[in-house]
Amino acid sequence: MQGVRGVLGLNQPINYRNEVLAGLTVAMTMIPESLSFAILAGLSPLTGLYAAFLMGLVTSILGGRPGMVSGGAGATVVVLIALASSHGVQYLFAAVILGGILQLFVGLFKLGKFVRLIPQPVMYGFLNGLAVIIFMAQVAQFKTVENGVTVWMQGISLYWMGGLTVLTIVIVLLWPRVTKIVPASLVAILMVFALVFLFKIDTKKVIDIASVSGSLPSFHIPMVPFTIETLQIIFPYALVMAGVGLIESLLTLNMVDEITNTKGKSNKEAVAQGVANITNGFFGGMGGCAMVAQTLVNIGAGARTRLSAFIGAITIMLVILVGAPFIEQIPMAALVGVMMMVAIQTFQWVSFRIVNKFPKPDIFVGILVAAITVLLHNLALAVLVGVVISALVFAWENAKRIRARKYTDEDGVKHYEIMGPLFFGSTAAFAEKFDVLDDPMEVIIDFRESKVVDMSGIDALHKLTEKYQQQGKTLRLKHLSEDCRRLLKNAEGVVDVNIIDDPTYKVMV
Repeated sequence: MQGVRGVLGLNQPINYRNEVLAGLTVAMTMIPESLSFAILAGLSPLTGLYAAFLMGLVTSILGGRPGMVSGGAGATVVVLIALASSHGVQYLFAAVILGGILQLFVGLFKLGKFVRLIPQPVMYGFLNGLAVIIFMAQVAQFKTVENGVTVWMQGISLYWMGGLTVLTIVIVLLWPRVTKIVPASLVAILMVFALVFLFKIDTKKVIDIASVSGSLPSFHIPMVPFTIETLQIIFPYALVMAGVGLIESLLTLNMVDEITNTKGKSNKEAVAQGVANITNGFFGGMGGCAMVAQTLVNIGAGARTRLSAFIGAITIMLVILVGAPFIEQIPMAALVGVMMMVAIQTFQWVSFRIVNKFPKPDIFVGILVAAITVLLHNLALAVLVGVVISALVFAWENAKRIRARKYTDEDGVKHYEIMGPLFFGSTAAFAEKFDVLDDPMEVIIDFRESKVVDMSGIDALHKLTEKYQQQGKTLRLKHLSEDCRRLLKNAEGVVDVNIIDDPTYKVMV
């Protein structure tokens, strides 16, 4: 019992009321989203609910970020739709297992730390794009199916849906002024539910999406041929799913870190995500990752430990087993209103206030990441493009910073004092600083204010020493690190070794 309390973080001071109510609220908002994405992927509705239950349960116990919520997220499911439609759901389960294994390896080999390389403009763009996706997904709930065709609501049904959604938003905004003991989002859902029930309002409910009744998930091995051909089919999908899931999960972890001023464990979270997806594949879940919207609902409700996510997962399972008749009657307008407020809160409005203070490349990166996220719904691609462009901009800016202070001393020795980093982006500018033909017979290059960063820099030095040697001139390199001297093939006899002043940093090979 003591071990269970430790795993869920119950050995520390905890507000049980906040944790329990937050978990219930998260479950209410997760159910319709999981159902929607399962149906979108052509899967059984229970496949989505099983994913929400299994992801939430495993990551709440093994995860590296208390307060974070994982479930059957659309970000990972979207990349698997093509696989499910062309090869069937069993191949999807196999891909989910393989994707989980890849995520597990990322955590075990401690590669999760590379999420720190994601710049702030990319984070802004990611969150803003995600906020738009969340909001637009709620707008889609104002559609209905008539004679097999999806059309926008009209007339009284539209008025009720819109009015109840606005009422939900108003309650979410005003309830914290009354009390913060009970989460505003849960109060809004219950109040709108009571209003619809008492006045028998005819409006869209969860049951109109799909039934949420079922049994416990059972273990099964995906029925696919264990061949190289199968691996070739599922590996690309598994790789993209693993990447999308980890990027969204670790970005969500960083977001919660900033909100709560605490530190999560990225590698531990990667392991938990991997184990959860492997479990999904063997127990009939569609796979998933951290859910930004539900995490914000959870944190906004005051949750700070693993207990809330654990309760949310257990609640979803209880709903599947016994609570379906109640949950199926919840008005979709209530859930839409809560999720719209989450979208509004997710959007980084501060980015508008500081846009004039950002460098133009950062503004471009933020807008581009948001645009790719919204248009393609591919979070991994959006973040990857943002990181690559940010890295190229950084390289270009640093390439322009290399300078050379030149002078000739009283002994006729030419000195080049290099300032700025020497790396692949600055090697061309570095080479242009030297006048090999007109320089005197002895030249000294001082790296006291410079640093050789990579092998391109080493290669540039190698070529420069070669040019001076071909002219029969003596070139001395001062304040160069030991590993640089060792790598320079032509450095013997021309490098001043100064143990006191020479740095000992390592060149990135």
